[in-house]
Amino acid sequence: MNKRPNILITGVSTGIGLDAAEHLIKQGYHVFGSVRKPADAKRVQQALGEHFTPLLFDVTDAKAITTAVEQVQQQVGDAGLCALVNNSGVSGAAPLMYEPVDDVRKMFEVNVFGLLQVTQAFLPLLGARENCPHAPGRLINISSISGGLVFPFVGAYGGSKHAVEAFSDALRRELGIFGIKVIAIEPGNIRTPIWEKSHEADQRFAATAYASHMAKMPAILAKMGKNGAPPELVSKTILRAIETKRPKTRYPLTPLWRLSRVLGDGALDLLTKAAMGIK
Repeated sequence: MNKRPNILITGVSTGIGLDAAEHLIKQGYHVFGSVRKPADAKRVQQALGEHFTPLLFDVTDAKAITTAVEQVQQQVGDAGLCALVNNSGVSGAAPLMYEPVDDVRKMFEVNVFGLLQVTQAFLPLLGARENCPHAPGRLINISSISGGLVFPFVGAYGGSKHAVEAFSDALRRELGIFGIKVIAIEPGNIRTPIWEKSHEADQRFAATAYASHMAKMPAILAKMGKNGAPPELVSKTILRAIETKRPKTRYPLTPLWRLSRVLGDGALDLLTKAAMGIK
């Protein structure tokens, strides 16, 4: 059994998840982290050392999640988990008028239903049960600025993150009976490899009215990634959400989140369209 407090983070192969795992290990935690490929499990294990345990599962794979729960239970025993960080997610850019519904459905399967499936499976280890032998843990959902402000061409992603916000609110109000605190963290652009996946324009929309806009998208996304905040901003916020006695219900990490609360729709339309190259 680990003597360190135990945390589970989904999606630790790269980006925010990997940085958060490294940061929390340095702060004295043992981190369980989900990856989808054995090669990633080996690589991250070698990078993070003995206080990291890889878990092989995709957040959409119920059977693999059940196996992971059993593995974690055996290792943590009555100590349970002090936090579950739902970080796994996918993104994409496309005009909703033409975006295949199957693509939208896949995004929701990962970002929303996968998050809920993992949460339901691990909640008993966070303390959502009677006569729990350990203090209640915390549930931390990595949301996005898109959970409050949706830009053109990322409507599907924004819709999924709005759902994460709604789930976080409901879970916070429901899990209070167990003493489990639920926190949403809402980053803006973060410098991670996710921005490197869109080097070429999406040719599916070359014959549509959005062809010129989609042709600009790789450059726009590259600029967003280059100018993004470092991933340690999110990692430090995760640590604060875990260790603060009275954590906030949400941590917006970009001023745009606050702007969306004070500007009218007209001003927001102009702002978001300009950001995505729409005149």
